[in-house]
Amino acid sequence: MSTQKIKRVLITGGAGFLGSHLCDRYINEGYEVICMDNLITGNADNIAHLIGNDGFSFIKHDVTNYIHVNGELDLILHFASPASPIDYLEMPIQTLKVGSLGTHKALGLAKEKDARFLLASTSEVYGDPLTHPQSEDYWGNVNPIGDRGVYDEAKRFAEAMAMAYHRYHGVETRIVRIFNTYGSRMRINDGRALPTFMRQALNGNSLTVFGDGSQTRSFTYVDDLVEGIYRLSQSEYTDPVNIGNPQEVSILDFAKEIIELTGSDSEITFEELPSDDPQVRQPDISRAKEVLDWEPRYDRKEGLRKTLDYFKKAVNGDKVTE
Repeated sequence: MSTQKIKRVLITGGAGFLGSHLCDRYINEGYEVICMDNLITGNADNIAHLIGNDGFSFIKHDVTNYIHVNGELDLILHFASPASPIDYLEMPIQTLKVGSLGTHKALGLAKEKDARFLLASTSEVYGDPLTHPQSEDYWGNVNPIGDRGVYDEAKRFAEAMAMAYHRYHGVETRIVRIFNTYGSRMRINDGRALPTFMRQALNGNSLTVFGDGSQTRSFTYVDDLVEGIYRLSQSEYTDPVNIGNPQEVSILDFAKEIIELTGSDSEITFEELPSDDPQVRQPDISRAKEVLDWEPRYDRKEGLRKTLDYFKKAVNGDKVTE
């Protein structure tokens, strides 16, 4: 009687917000999951529920150094990187290194193991876009020497490196461009709009809006993102794919939604807009619909309701379990 070989996946940055949700998904899909993280921005609590699972293992390691994994690998998901403005402004060199050296090391491992490689890229490769909404064919408007450039250019370089390994070495590469995503396991102090607004509203503090709040974002619930990434990892499509929710909202209106959702009586205060802050952000998901048969299932209000209890516990300092 033949037994089907269990596939093995390495997820770098697997103890982070997105990485830990991907660990869950691939475990549920029957993969053996190897989670690798140096825990600089990741959190062991995000994967604590998986410890002891026969199909899960954790390696504490910095992927900018040589990566070794015993045995075969079928898939590598490269999600190691600081991802919030607070992180990459505090750790600019590490951010550049993980996008360059870390991607190089992970791609080298994919080549060695003959594994498929999926790169977590970002909508930030579009910079402060002059085209709206943003399709994958748009090359972007990025300031390479600005404060945000350390993250934007690290991801743009990572994409170029992935495509070079695909063309020159024949590595099977996939690139997902991730738009603003939210859900459980976000760090409450990570500096992004949603956790900041949630923390401020739940504590009864004023919500801080930068500029006049007219800049827009498009927020994706984490379950939708994970579904899109899983489908891309199983597809034969090699060019970048946007995964995001086209439901665009101004930051000011978004702050008002959070106040209403939390039942807070918080006010809104305005501060100076950071340099190179994108004025618009909205994914064109035509390609994802066509090649992955994917589109988001959750609208923003439903996703936010599903996330509220997590943020209430996080703000109270409770141990959050799922």
